[in-house]
Amino acid sequence: MSKAPAVAIASWGHGVFAVTMIGLGILGLITHDFMPTWAGVPDWIPAQSVIACVCAAISLITGVGLLFRRTAFEASGVLLAVLAIWLLLFRVSYLFATPMDPGAWWGCGETAVMFAAAGILLVWFAGDRAASRPAFATGRRGLRIARMFFGFGLIQFGIGHFTFFRRTIDMVPAWMPWHVAWASFTGCAFIVAGIAVLIGVAARLAAALSALELGLLTLLVWLPIVATMHPDRSQWTEFVSSVTLTAAAWVVADSYRRRLEGS
Repeated sequence: MSKAPAVAIASWGHGVFAVTMIGLGILGLITHDFMPTWAGVPDWIPAQSVIACVCAAISLITGVGLLFRRTAFEASGVLLAVLAIWLLLFRVSYLFATPMDPGAWWGCGETAVMFAAAGILLVWFAGDRAASRPAFATGRRGLRIARMFFGFGLIQFGIGHFTFFRRTIDMVPAWMPWHVAWASFTGCAFIVAGIAVLIGVAARLAAALSALELGLLTLLVWLPIVATMHPDRSQWTEFVSSVTLTAAAWVVADSYRRRLEGS
């Protein structure tokens, strides 16, 4: 009997997400700074560089762990738990403190999308380990919850497009016509996709198109900036964030095609 392969790639999205987490970890350890996934730590908290390196190590270790069958379940569980803590401490807490700050909602949406991807991966690898009917039922519930976080995040991205509308317009590549129309369309597309995922109407198509939209934003907007200009710290951060969110959205989109949990 042949042994199962040591490397466990559940889907293309899973593979890209794992490699992206490894990249975030390496960048964080090199710069001793917070990558976008781990942003939001208040300035008054001491030992910022130490915390940043710990977060980078978590990204690196869990990213490597996600690639191997024996460790993928544990890696996704650790990543999900840390993201849940981060969401509560440094994202949701800001919503209560500054509920009218659009940046707080945007940051919460980013972490929610990452949380959704980690949750889906945990369900996948839990399903690989347990084939009982209750496990399948739990998997379906887990997928629904993860997708709800994803839908919430997409809605925040869409709202952010209009909250920072002037900046969104300026981000449209110069060679494209109708900048205002494109800025409006992409914002509306995120909102509609998020609602579709939340209510379960055309959710598979919405998830796939939102992953495509994030990927196109990365390729058409942020990649040219970091490749052909002299990007500042903020632009590099936006590029890394866009890559990371594209990978996470890809995992969610794959969850509608992969049928391990009877979803």
